[in-house]
Amino acid sequence: MVPRRSPVAAFAAALAALIALAAGAEPLRVGSKRFTESYILGEILAQSAARAGAPAEHRPGLGNTAILFEALSRGAIDAYPEYTGTIAREILRETAPLDLAGINRRLAPMGLAAGAPFGFSNGYALGIRRSVAAAKGIGSVSDLARHAGLALGLSHEFLRREDGWPGLKAAYALPQESPRGLDHGLAYEALGAGQVDVIDIYTTDAKIARFDVQALADDRGFFPRYDAVVLHRIDAASRHPAAFAAWKALEGALDEPAMIRLNARAELDRLPFDRVAREYLGGEAGVASRGLWSAVFGPDFARLAIEHVTLVFASLAAAVALGVPMGIVAARVRAVAQPVLALAGLVQTVPSLALLAFLIPLTGIGAGPALVALFLYALLPIARNTHAGLAGVPVGLRGAALALGLRPAQALALVELPLALPVMLAGVKTAAVVNVGTATIAAFVGAGGFGERIAQGLAVNDSRLLLAGAIPAAALALAVHALFELAERRIVRRPRG
Repeated sequence: MVPRRSPVAAFAAALAALIALAAGAEPLRVGSKRFTESYILGEILAQSAARAGAPAEHRPGLGNTAILFEALSRGAIDAYPEYTGTIAREILRETAPLDLAGINRRLAPMGLAAGAPFGFSNGYALGIRRSVAAAKGIGSVSDLARHAGLALGLSHEFLRREDGWPGLKAAYALPQESPRGLDHGLAYEALGAGQVDVIDIYTTDAKIARFDVQALADDRGFFPRYDAVVLHRIDAASRHPAAFAAWKALEGALDEPAMIRLNARAELDRLPFDRVAREYLGGEAGVASRGLWSAVFGPDFARLAIEHVTLVFASLAAAVALGVPMGIVAARVRAVAQPVLALAGLVQTVPSLALLAFLIPLTGIGAGPALVALFLYALLPIARNTHAGLAGVPVGLRGAALALGLRPAQALALVELPLALPVMLAGVKTAAVVNVGTATIAAFVGAGGFGERIAQGLAVNDSRLLLAGAIPAAALALAVHALFELAERRIVRRPRG
């Protein structure tokens, strides 16, 4: 464990951080991937930097290697915990072994560097239930070639990485076809339930012992070493010297047993990632929140609610601003009606995660891609209902308005739109409610909201944490629905007979 600091040092660090914030210094942005260990290491980096007086923020669970590397390359984040084997094989596409110096020589032209090794290696391995391994005589990856009927459940990133299933299958001439894709946070439970026979594991996983899993020997030496390091922008070291000095002090302080214990604190003891990091850095021992409602109304509730509401209504306002004119044009010009509505509908067929991944190279991570995606998803119901509402206005009413001397724009504003308003509001309401649910996906690109809890709950397979994100999101959807119902009743006043 990192030694405790004196109260004087803690006060000095806090004062330095306040001065830096007052001076408008840009905070150090630390990212992390969407699995337990990365969450914890990201928190350790951010908290140790903050303790050293460097303003820092953690953007947790941003996704897989490709997304984090893209964010780092674009400057959307300054650093994130990574592994030497992943850098060499997945980022640099190098099959020959590379030490840290060799990695840095290859990274330098990209404006990146790797350093501050934590002191442990977290390698890939294939895991199998010990009872199955004993019954079938399986002790190494090579032995899998004699058991083509075994069901493999592999994490989605492992399925596509060159140092994952494609390369492993070729190196060992494995006969298994079409492994199932599983989230890493659910894989051990699937293995324990007998739904799959073999999964990919990290050698520092806390659940290896809990589920009595045997790691198969990599008898052909396919996997490289995966030493945990900090992958960062080169210029970040000069912009945040206090943070990098703090990270220097962390070098070699974490061995594999210690990292397994930290992972266990999160996965088995259900301690939040930030508390695990605080405990490791010398803070008070964390206590897991036991009740569901204490998790729902946790200390992050206000922040997540504000982020979620902002995402929903900012994207909705933009969709109304464009969707209503689109619907008007579609109603006025029949030739463009179907192309306009078809284009808006086409976006609905793109899965939200795929759309976010597509937007990251264009907008970076954070609220940007989330707002664009939610805006695009909201366009169709707004444009379609505007078109339908105007198409439902009797032609004779519009003709009468024009006969009375109103200009077309006046007839639209004073006659047609008021009559079409109930149908238009229904479209806006539908878009708003759908966006509340879709906004939970925004957490996967660092935009926050209640999806942040859901993503973290998936990482550790914690149903309480999943519900702590899903319940307020569902309540917000109901509140938005009720709000629009009330607005519709107040705005659309029907004359009584």
